[in-house]
Amino acid sequence: MISKLANKIFNESIDTYHLTDDVNKQIENPYKSATFEHLLYAKNWIDTVQWHLEDIIRDPNITPEEALKIKRWIDKSNQERTDMVEYLDSYFLDKYKDVNILKGAKINTESPAWALDRLSILALKIYHMKEETLRTDISDDKKKEVSEKYHILMEQQVDLSTAIDELMTEIASGEKYMKVYKQMKMYNDPELNPVLYGKK
Repeated sequence: MISKLANKIFNESIDTYHLTDDVNKQIENPYKSATFEHLLYAKNWIDTVQWHLEDIIRDPNITPEEALKIKRWIDKSNQERTDMVEYLDSYFLDKYKDVNILKGAKINTESPAWALDRLSILALKIYHMKEETLRTDISDDKKKEVSEKYHILMEQQVDLSTAIDELMTEIASGEKYMKVYKQMKMYNDPELNPVLYGKK
C-alpha cells in the first residue's frame, strides 16, 4: 500500500526535523538518491520547513527586513514543492506507462502526486495538532477543541490514504488513467510576470 509507505516516511521526516526544530538545518535524506522513498522524504522535508516558516513570518514582532527574507524563502519553497510534485508524477507516469487503458477509463480530479502532497501536509497538521493536545497552559474548552480537531484529522488521514490506494489500484488496472498538466506558474518567470519584465 503506497499510503502506508508515504505516511511512514512523512512521519520520519517530521520527527527528524523536530529533533532540532531549525528551519536552517540541511536535509539528510536517509533514502537512496532517485528512489521513490527519497522523493517522498525530500517532499515532506520541504513541507515541514515551510510550515515553520509560515509560523515565523506571523510573529508580530518580526522586523520588515526579516519578514521580507522569510517571504522570499516561502516563495522559493513553494516552487520547490511544486517541482517535487512534478518529479513524483513523472515517476508514476513512467511506472504505469505500459498499462493497458480500459475502454471507458476515467481520469481523476488530481494526479497521484498532488494527492500525496495533501497527505504530506495532513501529516504535519496531525503532528502539530497532537502537540497542542498535550499543552497544559490552555483552557479545558480549548483543549477539548484541539482534541476534537486532532481526531478529525486522524479520520481524514485514513480516508485520504484509502482514496490514494484505491486510485493507484485503478491506475494500475487501467480503470483510470493519468494525465498530468505541469504547473504553469507565471510569477516566478521574469518574462511572464509584468512587474518583473516591466522593469526592463
